[in-house]
Amino acid sequence: MFFCYNVLVHVAGFLLKIVALFSPKIKLFVEGRKSVFTTLSSKISTSDKTIWFHAASLGEYEQGLPVIEKIKEKFPQHKIIITFFSPSGYEVRKNNTIADVTIYLPLDTKSNAQKFLKLAHPDLVFFIKYEFWPNYLSELKKQNIKTYLISGIFREKQSFFKWYGGFYRNALKTFNYFFVQNESSKNLLLSIGLNHVKVSGDTRFDRVAAILERNNDLDFIEQFKNSTLTIVIGSSWPKDEELLIQHINQTSGVKFIIAPHNIKSEQIANLKSQITKKAILFSEKEGKNLAEFDVFIIDTIGILTKIYSYADIAYVGGGFGNPGVHNILEPATFGVPIIIGPNYSHFAEATALVNMEGCLSIANQNELNQAFGLLLQNEDERYEKGHICATFVQMNQGATSTIMNYICNNQT
Repeated sequence: MFFCYNVLVHVAGFLLKIVALFSPKIKLFVEGRKSVFTTLSSKISTSDKTIWFHAASLGEYEQGLPVIEKIKEKFPQHKIIITFFSPSGYEVRKNNTIADVTIYLPLDTKSNAQKFLKLAHPDLVFFIKYEFWPNYLSELKKQNIKTYLISGIFREKQSFFKWYGGFYRNALKTFNYFFVQNESSKNLLLSIGLNHVKVSGDTRFDRVAAILERNNDLDFIEQFKNSTLTIVIGSSWPKDEELLIQHINQTSGVKFIIAPHNIKSEQIANLKSQITKKAILFSEKEGKNLAEFDVFIIDTIGILTKIYSYADIAYVGGGFGNPGVHNILEPATFGVPIIIGPNYSHFAEATALVNMEGCLSIANQNELNQAFGLLLQNEDERYEKGHICATFVQMNQGATSTIMNYICNNQT
């Protein structure tokens, strides 16, 4: 099976080079990996002590950040290496200040794994949530490098737990310890004989709770809001916007801030053209009296979290697509009631908040209108659902402390 896997990885690497000729995203994926070993060689010396974190993409990076920060604090003599698999993670966070080296993870071939580990020579390794690369994990095991999974989550449908999943189960056996989000994940690992596992919870709760301690002021949002009831629409996709635009165009006395998931100029222009209210883009705001506008379209990245602090109601997009809704914990931590689309079952926090009624799930235009109507017309409903969301975040903190306590007590 290992032979077949390695052949497939090499074939995939070849095909990706061809696809890169036609796809800008795949081009970033391929081109970005060409300089990985050169970068490692120039920034990590043989005498350096290092700790390596791997994140599939941006969400996993944000999820792991509380642990990265604590590890950096606990092990100040170590250099931090962060790898990404996806361009959508690397391109956004390649200039982060917490890591000494931020690079793509080379494809999972045996030679890449050996060369990477020789240059990085980490003392500790953390994989965040998922992504299990057999060659890297095998080499880590051979070199007796302690390897941990943090904020892991497992589902019964995964190959690890099927009769044919022996190859994948062997990859899991290389981990020294699993920190998982819930009891069901722990029980699944126990069912295949992996008992070095602890339910620590989700480090994202620690991440979003810490947001409250920083300065979230944005003068231009304050000016736009102008003490008016405001709905913030975050990470919206076209399927979300089809419903939202109709509601925006027929609603008065309310302001809307839209931060689309995709900020390509043609898509932003198309979105704005469909809105009949007075709308302005972030890129057009200079010199304008923002209080005069009804809709503010954010055609930039990196400020959505702060914008949520100004929301009276939040709509979080992605719930009409696959795999589903985007991060609802950021508006939740500010005590904002949330509306999402129907595809949220793969996200434990969304499922929990829907069940607790802090979050409303809608499936069509009529349900969207009803949900907004309820929250806009009833201040008590807004307050109660927002309180549920804030309390949910507060009550689920602590995963980072659990992980760090174990790491610090097991370094001999």
